[in-house]
Amino acid sequence: MPNTALHRPSGLSAAPLVTSLAELLRAWLPRQRWFAGKGRPVTDLTLVSTTELYPGCLHLLVRTEHLGQPAHGGTGTPPPDDCYQLLLGVGKALPPRLAHAVIGRPSAGPLADLIVYDALHDPKAAGMLLERLRTPGTAGPLRFERDARVAVPAGLAPRLLDAEQSNSSLVYGDSFILKIFRRVQPGINPDLEVPWALARQGCTRVPAPVAWIRTSHPREATLGVLQPFLREADDGWTLALRSLTSGREFTDEAYELGRATAEVHLALATAFPVDTPSRRQNRLLAEGMSERLDAATRSVPELRPYASGLRSAFATLAALESAVRPAQRIHGDLHLGQVLRAGRRWSVIDFEGEPARPLAERRRVQSPIRDVAGMLRSFDYAARSRHPWRPEWARYCREAFCAGYAAEAEWDPREEPELLRANETDRAVYEVLYEARHRPDWLPVPMAAVKRLAEDQ
Repeated sequence: MPNTALHRPSGLSAAPLVTSLAELLRAWLPRQRWFAGKGRPVTDLTLVSTTELYPGCLHLLVRTEHLGQPAHGGTGTPPPDDCYQLLLGVGKALPPRLAHAVIGRPSAGPLADLIVYDALHDPKAAGMLLERLRTPGTAGPLRFERDARVAVPAGLAPRLLDAEQSNSSLVYGDSFILKIFRRVQPGINPDLEVPWALARQGCTRVPAPVAWIRTSHPREATLGVLQPFLREADDGWTLALRSLTSGREFTDEAYELGRATAEVHLALATAFPVDTPSRRQNRLLAEGMSERLDAATRSVPELRPYASGLRSAFATLAALESAVRPAQRIHGDLHLGQVLRAGRRWSVIDFEGEPARPLAERRRVQSPIRDVAGMLRSFDYAARSRHPWRPEWARYCREAFCAGYAAEAEWDPREEPELLRANETDRAVYEVLYEARHRPDWLPVPMAAVKRLAEDQ
């Protein structure tokens, strides 16, 4: 049985800390990009774990409870083990450069009249995290571990990336990047599990984990992963938009990206067990897709006129006797923002999968065609983000990507049109939910795909 006692900073107990922090965090958490409970007020807040990393810096795991139904595409109240990882700084005064990181000043409890702020913006706290990872050990329930074969220099200057994402990332000296998982679920995170397994297979397309943070309380969970930072690389989304702006094609890059994706899939099929598909599995997969469509149409009225046409893709999948390729571990959320290109070489990053889905679901075996479908949708996104829209650019990229994939994998995803259409349809439905919830101005992009896929019967 794990020790359920809280690890308290400087003699502070959980109840007084909640008195100081609850009101501030109830207001601050829903404003964060990585907070999953948008559209629902935080009604209660519980400190699951509290650890003092050094004086004035607290590591917290915080569980929240919500009121009401989720806005656009949520699936109800978060489960009991849904919690968030926070690194909070506490002090009497802050330098002006940290003014943007202030959460507030508690009016009661042991932190009354002190300033509480998001310590990931503080170079001192960020440097402390790296030093903890350089010298493995424990702090309360936290375990700092590393691959001793990789040298991590001391004193690397940190900077917090400000890109929109579901986690927070610190770059150290343009040499390493530490991803902090904000929403924490029990179990090993695929973003540690998969790159580590691929490194053991000798796959160099994925940066190998250098160090990581785990917790043993209240259950085993992954909190963060340090990996090499590919400082000379550009992400695929940036490169695609650059291609569109300049008016040149992107087919050579798409072809090589297809080869890289297949190479990673082949390594994954060796590193993890595979599962021979069956008609029953096809039916269960199609049922899950249909259920997600039903939930989406309840949340986004714009989907309703197309629901019948979209559902036909899932019905066709359910009727398949089998599939050509076995199910295996995959990336799970592959798109142009998840690949990096340095020179002429592509790398694949961010194996966390879709963060909104349960961890167990993200670790299941799936058809590699799901990743293919995600990338095909990403080419369409890029093409539609520039005016005038260039549908032929996306079409050529899609064909080149599949051709590159086929050249490396020795099988062509286009040989399974029913499975490819069903997965692309499911991905488009996910995109509609995401855009309706986070970026309403982008909703026309996946809706155009929804219209096309609904008519392709």
